Amino acid sequence: MRTLKLNNETKQNIQQDLLKRSPGHYTEYEGRVNAIVADVRERGDKAVFAYTRQFDGADISSDNVKVTDAEIESAYEQVDKKLLSVIRRAKKNIFAYHEKQKQYSWFDSEESGILLGQKVTPLSCAGVYVPGGKAVYPSSVLMNVIPAKVAGVDRVIMTTPPDADGIVPASTLVAAREAGVDEIYKVGGAQAIAAMAFGTESIPKTDKIVGPGNIYVALAKKAVFGYVSIDSIAGPSEILVLADETANPKFVAADLLSQAEHDEMASAILITTSDKLAETVSAEIEKFTSVLSRKDIILKSLENYGYILVAETMDEAIEAVNDIASEHLEIVTQNAFEIMTKIRNAGAIFIGEYSSEPLGDYFAGPNHVLPTNGTARFFSPLGVDDFIKKSSIISYSKEALQPVCQEIVQFAECEQLTAHANSIRVRFEKE
Repeated sequence: MRTLKLNNETKQNIQQDLLKRSPGHYTEYEGRVNAIVADVRERGDKAVFAYTRQFDGADISSDNVKVTDAEIESAYEQVDKKLLSVIRRAKKNIFAYHEKQKQYSWFDSEESGILLGQKVTPLSCAGVYVPGGKAVYPSSVLMNVIPAKVAGVDRVIMTTPPDADGIVPASTLVAAREAGVDEIYKVGGAQAIAAMAFGTESIPKTDKIVGPGNIYVALAKKAVFGYVSIDSIAGPSEILVLADETANPKFVAADLLSQAEHDEMASAILITTSDKLAETVSAEIEKFTSVLSRKDIILKSLENYGYILVAETMDEAIEAVNDIASEHLEIVTQNAFEIMTKIRNAGAIFIGEYSSEPLGDYFAGPNHVLPTNGTARFFSPLGVDDFIKKSSIISYSKEALQPVCQEIVQFAECEQLTAHANSIRVRFEKE
């Protein structure tokens, strides 16, 4: 892991380096993805099933694309009972946290006959994409589905790629049932995103698509945005640890590696005011890496996007934290809560040495679907708000409109919109 002095040049270089991981930089895949999306839109099920055979090796048809109750019941028999208990406890925490995010309709009325308000309506149908392949992510099922159910979405469907035998991992199915998914379809990749965006004979059209995926999934979500809503076009995972001389170097090293193991494009950054901590953390990283199972991925990730930055002052370090705007931020310093108040840009903030990032990934309750690639400057974690829409309510009586009608007419005529002005004027033309 490179150790550098933090200055404007190193900070800007790192920011540019991290942005290279954005799905927007992988334009060579866009043609293929757009062709798949267009084909699914045109041919529906036929295209979806053909791509599923091509990419996943599974013989899926309208007869078996939808996961049955029997398959889910079988999954419960296969899943370790201790894991099921953990899933249920995590589900309880995630539900409780997201319940506090709920918004409600409101109305304000005046005696003059004015009523203004906001009507909050859940989306009718949400689509959740869950990655498959070699990895299994029941935690992503919980994090993407539960906010939708808390919001009151009528129908939550899920797509996930099957293996070559047409089987979905048992833990994925169990997590889906526990979270309250209404329907599950054995489809993955760009073809699944297109199916949920436009609908096919077997897979319903959704209002919004959420969930992580590979570059093909990310670019497919980009391609269908506008036909449906999406959560974001997520990039690789990232962690930034802000630490001073009081931090435990072994803990810091372990937390950095917890993200580096995701994939070769994951980013792990330590910003510290202590040269000694920087040196010790580097040594601890070498020790851990030598014994961890995903050593090759970790080494590549650290080689490409791993940094230790040594700042002169804590204020300088905080400024860099806000500029980088990391997906996950850990604060392991004296007065950590005071420093937290100075953080403007981070997807999720973990405070104190016992609040390691995996706690948020699996169990604490806040959502682990977070903004990446610096988008924490303007995006928020996935939440209940992502599954509702708001309508403005306006009601004026004649008595309320009459005193202000000339003002509205004047505004409309200023913009040369005479039909607008007429719409108000005609109501009082006899008076």
